[in-house]
Amino acid sequence: MNQIELTLFLESAVRLGIPLALAAIGETITERSGVINIGLEGSIIAGALGGALGALAFEGAGLGVLSGAMAGLLVGLVFAVFAIGLGADQIITGTAVTIGGLGMTGAIYQARFGATGTELSLPTLAPVAIPVLSEIPLVGSALFAQAPTAYFAYLMAPIAWYVLFKTAWGLELRATGEAPAAAEAAGVRVRLVRFMATLFGGAMAGIAGAHLALAHAGTFAENMSAGKGFIAIAVVVLGRWNPLLVLFAALFFGAASALQFFLQALGFDLAYQIFLAFPYVLTLAALAGWVGKSRAPAALALPWEPHR
Repeated sequence: MNQIELTLFLESAVRLGIPLALAAIGETITERSGVINIGLEGSIIAGALGGALGALAFEGAGLGVLSGAMAGLLVGLVFAVFAIGLGADQIITGTAVTIGGLGMTGAIYQARFGATGTELSLPTLAPVAIPVLSEIPLVGSALFAQAPTAYFAYLMAPIAWYVLFKTAWGLELRATGEAPAAAEAAGVRVRLVRFMATLFGGAMAGIAGAHLALAHAGTFAENMSAGKGFIAIAVVVLGRWNPLLVLFAALFFGAASALQFFLQALGFDLAYQIFLAFPYVLTLAALAGWVGKSRAPAALALPWEPHR
């Protein structure tokens, strides 16, 4: 692999990793509160459609990203109402929200653009090169000549880490994920904290979906989320529920995905299904050797009712 090929590989790795990073950083906050949002996929696809429709309606990709965030938040709200407000099983609720999100976005897309759909041409988020940093050999263009949403992910990782581990609200959040009964006894409004964390996760997933439509593909297609919500949940585990590590874990998965295309380009005489499976096998191997050193929040996905 020469320098040009390595640079192209790194650029592809970051492009593929950023939507996972956006969704996974939000899900990290959600899971730290004791809620696992399996419906993350629904928020991502809603964010992609919301971003596309917003960009067309407002004739700008920036407001499209905001529309995507609102769409993802709305799907997160639906999940929160049932899973947190009504105490429904989080896994079943999340599965229903994912299926509903995929179906609803497909129906809205077809209603808006015809029964057979049509290929959209959307306003896109153009890459913005940061002076000096983008000129660093090898990694400069990969990390610092990206769409604005990539820089948002870089910024949100340390902010989420600081809020989670260095603020009073972060302590309350982690307490609700570890011992909700004890947190309630200490005066923490557990349901409110979990609602806020879940809505934040939904909004971040919506931004990830908008990034897919407006920065990655430049269009919207049904089911374009392609399982990224579930992958983002695995990325949270790989990142040990730490926003900074989650960002690196997302980029790692992006690199694994980019490597499959690179290996195919080199002309390896293997079935293409092997290349498709490669990033997932590599991630499972990383999980097996890394996650044992950490543990999930103790109350993650467990039912909880406030004491009357």
